[in-house]
Amino acid sequence: MIRPQKKDGFFMTNFNGTLVENNKAQITIDNRGFNYGDAVFETLRFSGGKIYFWEDHYFRLMASMRILRMEIPMNFTMEFLEGEVLKTIEPSDLKNTTFRVKLLVWRKTGGKYTPVTNDIEYAISFEKLDTPFYILSEVDYEVELFKDHYVTSGLLSTLKSTNRLINILGSIFAKENGYQNCLLLNENKQVVEALNGNIFLVSDNKIKTPPLSEGCLNGILRKQLVSIIKEIPDFTIEETSISPFELQKADEIFITNVIQGIIPITKYRKKEYGDRVVKLLLPKLNLKARIG
Repeated sequence: MIRPQKKDGFFMTNFNGTLVENNKAQITIDNRGFNYGDAVFETLRFSGGKIYFWEDHYFRLMASMRILRMEIPMNFTMEFLEGEVLKTIEPSDLKNTTFRVKLLVWRKTGGKYTPVTNDIEYAISFEKLDTPFYILSEVDYEVELFKDHYVTSGLLSTLKSTNRLINILGSIFAKENGYQNCLLLNENKQVVEALNGNIFLVSDNKIKTPPLSEGCLNGILRKQLVSIIKEIPDFTIEETSISPFELQKADEIFITNVIQGIIPITKYRKKEYGDRVVKLLLPKLNLKARIG
């Protein structure tokens, strides 16, 4: 069942355009997303009556569906899906609240590995967030490498599919060992991303982030931060491979995702990091989110 946690107001789930009470929203046991990970999703931040960076989310979703050979319905326009998100939120009577919205798309039931159709179904659910804008986290945030399994470099790893086993196992490893997050490696032992977002490494005035060809997620906040940094004369941004040896030489490392914004890492092994660049970038990100 798709059951977003009810915290305030009256929450509904949008299932193929029909609003359903949370405790009545169901998927069948032969759902292809459930059985084969044959699904993609977008995690959206809704605040101030708008979806942050909606155009980027929409085009990433369309690209992901094409790569997975899903049939995109004719009515799946940017305006239609935005309207579906708003329609889902409106009955809660919390239109001015900030939400984490999940838009999930999967191939219709039928077949085993080979589907009988490429037509799709979708669901939209949401949950409340505490802050209306991105804020700086000042808590200790220690990370470690997760080396039990590797991200495979290539196009499929850049998609937000429901196949997230590495992220799940890495999260369990982090919890069992007292880390706030882990960094993932690809098969070439290069640092790719964090469990829940893209990473940026700061050395002096040079900022680096892994390229999509390394297998990192094609993150919405990653794209926004690259654009923002390019406009700051004092910094240079480079999309290039990052080896584990570079981590302890960096001045700062931070993680980005569309829900939390920018998360500064405070410690990796014996190295402790500052947050000077994060404090510079955060207000610029908030401004871009509001006017974008």
